[in-house]
Amino acid sequence: MSSPVILVLPGGGYGRLAEHEGVPVVEWLSSLGWRAKVVEYPVLTRHPGPLNAVQRAVRAERANGAPIVGALGFSAGGHLAGHAALVGAGDTAVDFAVLCYPVVNMITETHAGSRDNLIGLDATDELRRAMSLQLLVTPASPSMFIWTTTDDASVPIEDHAYELGHALARHGVDHDFHVFERGGAHGMGLGPGTVTGEQWTRLAAEWLIKRLP
Repeated sequence: MSSPVILVLPGGGYGRLAEHEGVPVVEWLSSLGWRAKVVEYPVLTRHPGPLNAVQRAVRAERANGAPIVGALGFSAGGHLAGHAALVGAGDTAVDFAVLCYPVVNMITETHAGSRDNLIGLDATDELRRAMSLQLLVTPASPSMFIWTTTDDASVPIEDHAYELGHALARHGVDHDFHVFERGGAHGMGLGPGTVTGEQWTRLAAEWLIKRLP
């Protein structure tokens, strides 16, 4: 039987894969006792291309006997991790998700780059709503750990993380939600050598260790 695994989804606005949000994160998760791997999902590819890639990875892990499959993503990768967690079922089900300064809301005009690459700036209102994580939450949604910063101008907390946090609370879904004062420019990743980096990785480590069998 395969061991529990966390699939790591780097950010990059659905236009690239940020290297510092990939392999270094796998190494950190490995230090916590998790098996982890980067999913190199397609970029500059419209929905459902990225989601299909993640679901194939989840399905492969389930077929190999992984008893627990989690997803961890940053920014647009956080959107993808959350999307996979919220719509997966059967052999594509995700047991939990860790979302780092995630893009959440495709209705708002903020972070148009992710929206443009994934669904197009001319997407219908129906599609924009279908891709907005806060509208996909149900009482059966999996546990989530979410963190962001108040100074993230690219993915403003009030348009994105707060919307998802409110939805999770409203539906009674188990979640941890952390807001830090400073993150600098959007996309800090693990944030080595920073106060926020030390804080979020410590809190996430405590949360993740509890999910190991």
